[in-house]
Amino acid sequence: MLIVGIAGGTGSGKTTVVKKIIEKLPEGEVVIMPQDSYYKDNSHLPIEQRQEINFDHPGSVEFPLLINHLKKLKNGEIINMPIYSYLTCTRADETVKLQPKHVVIVEGIMILTDKKLREMMDIRVFVDADADDRLARVIKRDIIERGRSVDKVLDRYEKTVKPMHLQFIEPSKRFADIIVPQGGNNKVAINILTSIIERNLSRSSGKLQI
Repeated sequence: MLIVGIAGGTGSGKTTVVKKIIEKLPEGEVVIMPQDSYYKDNSHLPIEQRQEINFDHPGSVEFPLLINHLKKLKNGEIINMPIYSYLTCTRADETVKLQPKHVVIVEGIMILTDKKLREMMDIRVFVDADADDRLARVIKRDIIERGRSVDKVLDRYEKTVKPMHLQFIEPSKRFADIIVPQGGNNKVAINILTSIIERNLSRSSGKLQI
């Protein structure tokens, strides 16, 4: 099993990069584990407090569960991945059943901040993007998908997203094996990354080939 970690700031284009990689790989070879599915359940908090949760701090993610699930997949076991709702800031009762595949892609803004998690990765990728481009994507996404107003999005960006990016996410770039500038628009970088994954899918030796 090849474990690929794809990190990057909020709105950097990580999801687009993941989609384009999957499109180029054989069908049924890849399973995706989004960090967003592993945010801690906050159903015990009043709704007012949930709306103030800092989702850009590593403490908001249940990394031990994510690591445990990744280990199970690596051991050939089926896992039940949580479903997290940004609208309610809670986990659903339902889960998503994931089966082991040849390639596991772990995707999320903070996946390179956790030492145990990143040490499980064979390839570590950081998707880089200009801060203004990331902000534009965050505004569009949070309004459409998370029901937030422009004022609320900008306020959150100034108070949590930007400072957390500078404190935790940007520094984690130094752990990356590959940096992808311009996000999903960088066809060359995506092709190189896909080629590395394809080469390791067909490798016969136990060593990672980069």
